[in-house]
Amino acid sequence: MTLHISDSVEELLAKLAEYFIDAANESIDSHGRFSVALSGGSSPEKLYALLASSAFCERVDWSKVYFFLGDERYVPLTDPASNFKMIKAVLFEPLGIDASQVFPVNTALSPAAAAVDYLQKIQHHFDVIQPRFDLVLLGLGDNSHTASLFPFTEILHEAEASVKAVFLSDQLLYRVSFTAPLINMAHRVAFLVYGASKAYAVKNVLDGVADILHYPAQLIHPGAGALDWFLDTAAAAKIMK
Repeated sequence: MTLHISDSVEELLAKLAEYFIDAANESIDSHGRFSVALSGGSSPEKLYALLASSAFCERVDWSKVYFFLGDERYVPLTDPASNFKMIKAVLFEPLGIDASQVFPVNTALSPAAAAVDYLQKIQHHFDVIQPRFDLVLLGLGDNSHTASLFPFTEILHEAEASVKAVFLSDQLLYRVSFTAPLINMAHRVAFLVYGASKAYAVKNVLDGVADILHYPAQLIHPGAGALDWFLDTAAAAKIMK
């Protein structure tokens, strides 16, 4: 595991954008394409906007990049809460990404069927039963969840590299999410976390007692891949003491 701690959010985002570009070009050079699973939320939105900006947009052959989502809310893809809708607006459309390179979750299906369908799409893309992403981007919630691996949910006990539907009783909402074993198969996994509100979650995940039910992001430890945490000093404050 490698920590990348930046003094400002701007520096942090630039550092992760460089990492993304390097990972993409390395994968394209190695096997002709780059398959990445993106995260939703406000933090990565700024990263995606930066990748689509003039400073980065011409540094990758985007026609060889294939986009998946590590998790999605069970809402229509046109709903403001949809991760796909946000990413489409700030990354796919500005870059002119072809629809054949983008794999949204089909939320027109039932939650369970949407999860099965998404796993099948992933397996078909990689042409293997146990796919290995080049990069999985993750965030971290105040409650130490990542993707849709929330505290005390059944998906935390999944032993298969798969995609599952998750019902969040406090939100009365389903989500569709990669399981931890699927994330852990990736060549690279990168967390993007910033802001003082995330400091205790970072400390609990990185330095706390082993307790995946309370701190689900502790499940993320790629067996044969790299794990990188991109933090600003505010988010890293509790682990720097």
